[in-house]
Amino acid sequence: MDLGIKGRKAIVGGASMGLGKACAMSLAREGAEVVIVSRTTERIEAAAREIAEATGARVVPVAADFNSDEGRAKVLQACPDPDILVNNSGGPPSGDFRDWSRETWMAALNNNMLSAIFMIRDTIDGMIGRKWGRIVNITSSAVKAPISILGLSNGARAGLTGFIAGLSREVAPHNITINNLMPGDFETERYVQNTQAFAKKSGKPYDEMRRMRLGRIAAGRFGEPAEFGDYCAFLCSDRAAFITAQNLLIDGGKYPGTF
Repeated sequence: MDLGIKGRKAIVGGASMGLGKACAMSLAREGAEVVIVSRTTERIEAAAREIAEATGARVVPVAADFNSDEGRAKVLQACPDPDILVNNSGGPPSGDFRDWSRETWMAALNNNMLSAIFMIRDTIDGMIGRKWGRIVNITSSAVKAPISILGLSNGARAGLTGFIAGLSREVAPHNITINNLMPGDFETERYVQNTQAFAKKSGKPYDEMRRMRLGRIAAGRFGEPAEFGDYCAFLCSDRAAFITAQNLLIDGGKYPGTF
């Protein structure tokens, strides 16, 4: 299937590894020109080489903090008029809400809600002018089924979800879609860290906790980042022009509800 995004310009945050990198790889494979962003120069440059070699696409690495004004300005200097924006930022620390200060909460809100809103603010008018745009925010399955020790993530990502619910309908007449992807259990570096935190809290060995989490997935396996990347690329395509304002769960059937 031709997704119709060859030559489109894309920005992908948190793209040196994990789900962000997978999204960048899938977009590049479809012919998009991709600017990938991460804080660490060595990692983001290595990811750019890997993606370019695998796809033949133009891939520009930017070492910057997506969550700071200076970092976002650096990204937009590299790609001032993106057609596609994939907002992705690592989740905040797990723990007990009794231990979190105002500063901890403000950092979580900045990184997992406000940074995405500011990137959208700085790119949406260009998309409106061109009458084409695709925005995907990588949030979490915890938005739909909150996880107790991930309270910072639950709160910040739910705030972004509410904001997107309103904005996405406002810009839909301009052929701009905004959707949120909610990953379930993909065994990325972040997922391993969370599993370690669950194991520590429960007093169980890591391997036992990993087996327990795996046992809750109807598909009987963890997700592959490449699967997530392809889902993201589809949402960024011409083929998905009638999908907007949605929170799309990719979890192998783990969530037990009907809706």
